[in-house]
Amino acid sequence: METDWRPALAPAVLLRRDGVTGADLLVMPERVVVLNEQAGAVLRLCDGASTVTQIVDRLLADHPGAPVAEEVPVFIDRVRGEGWVR
Repeated sequence: METDWRPALAPAVLLRRDGVTGADLLVMPERVVVLNEQAGAVLRLCDGASTVTQIVDRLLADHPGAPVAEEVPVFIDRVRGEGWVR
């Protein structure tokens, strides 16, 4: 995993909040993915300006003691494979 990579949502992917349920949604052509709270928090930080390391650091500050350093890079790499981030 490249820790200096600056992930950003893919051009055809929008991150939206459902007005009824409050859930984060990834809206793509012909597909909507309902995200859990943790996935939404990570993807909101994938703005193209922050590196993976900076995203992890920010989440660690917000959630001390959580396994952020181990899980977040793996999650970002997985959604990159899905084509949701570039």
